[in-house]
Amino acid sequence: MYTALRLQQTLRRKLQRGEVEIVVVAPDPYMTYQPFLPEAAAGSISPRHVVVPLRRTLPACRIIVGEATSVDHTARVATVETVTSAEEGAPLTVPYDELVLAPGSVVRTLPVPGLAEHGIGFKTVEEAIALRNHVLEQLDIASSTRNVEVRDSALTFVFVGGGYAGVEALGELEDMARYACRYYHNLRPEDLRFLLVEASDRVLPEVGAEMGRYTLRELRRRNIDVRLETRLDSCRGRVAVLSDGSRHPARTLVWTAGVKPHPVLAATGLPRNGRGRLRCTPQLRVVDTEHAWSAGDCAAVPDLTAEAREPDPEATTPTCAPNAQHAVRQARRLAENLTAALDGAELSDYRHPYSGSVASLGLHKGVAHVYGRKLKGYPAWLLHRAYHLSRVPTFNRKAKVLAEWTLSGLFKREIVSLGSLEHPRAEFEVAAGTDRRTGGS
Repeated sequence: MYTALRLQQTLRRKLQRGEVEIVVVAPDPYMTYQPFLPEAAAGSISPRHVVVPLRRTLPACRIIVGEATSVDHTARVATVETVTSAEEGAPLTVPYDELVLAPGSVVRTLPVPGLAEHGIGFKTVEEAIALRNHVLEQLDIASSTRNVEVRDSALTFVFVGGGYAGVEALGELEDMARYACRYYHNLRPEDLRFLLVEASDRVLPEVGAEMGRYTLRELRRRNIDVRLETRLDSCRGRVAVLSDGSRHPARTLVWTAGVKPHPVLAATGLPRNGRGRLRCTPQLRVVDTEHAWSAGDCAAVPDLTAEAREPDPEATTPTCAPNAQHAVRQARRLAENLTAALDGAELSDYRHPYSGSVASLGLHKGVAHVYGRKLKGYPAWLLHRAYHLSRVPTFNRKAKVLAEWTLSGLFKREIVSLGSLEHPRAEFEVAAGTDRRTGGS
């Protein structure tokens, strides 16, 4: 989306004359601003303000809602599965002259028994809202049941993965859940049990060792059970079994243990590195491939400015970390280089020195390591909000998010679970089935 947004500007005259066409293929008609997912799950931001509608943001582009399943770069054709492909009997084929591959990443799962049945991801806005509804429903279950085992299981929340997604989701949801307990006559905040499972020996490695240690102390101070150098071995029957031998009956298991490049990359035949990412030049071209470009999580772009952050044995220089900080800037450079290539001009290298990281640990709590300065608590949380507000696309979206933050600071949190939104036809189907059995009487 960011590449297409910039291309609309750099190719404006060519678009007006009909000399070029920008085609955007995406599985959803919107882009999700993922750093806001934890706040959407906690109710600080409305779900519709976490996403950016493509048709409004990219009016000069042709939008195709579908999923690219393969790319034949020799023939310059992409195969796209759309919602009508099954009815029409064949997928859509999209010819192209220049290819920009930026599908990002998908959740990386492991063959853990029971994970597919009971795990909840945290990468899409749908998952974030479903998780919010699920957590609040567990409080309702715990409040209404007389079964002690069911109550304890409902009040136990297990998060697997101590990176950005896991820590931020845990911090926001723990904050929300303990706040919601004040509205239940028989629940206390200390009744809730949150467990963070991390396979390495640290949490939040992105913010540095010192801030990572502070994060660990802060989480434990909030009575969050953090298990380092521990793996999830099984979650069959809603029981989380850890590698340290402990067993934790839990009705909530959130999986945030890493990502991997999108599977479509394997169906392109383009050169990839050992991690499955496309090998790119500093100009964001795919290595040894004409008319193919890439950026973001799926691209292994040489980092010309910093020390190794993700060593790649196949690269002669370190590669840029797969994060939003690089992806957004790479997209802009890619669009400018693509425009230059069309005009026969010289291409520029992508360079961006690592500026640091910020993370939220819940309302008014955070950590930051920016340009060598370390912040924690309220200042870090404020910086986190300011940074992401500046990065979310379009003025319209910025204004709405800022308005919601302002209103949420003036009024109490919303603690309503709307789990029925996930199955909107359930009540109608029951009613229709009853009428069918009774003959409509």
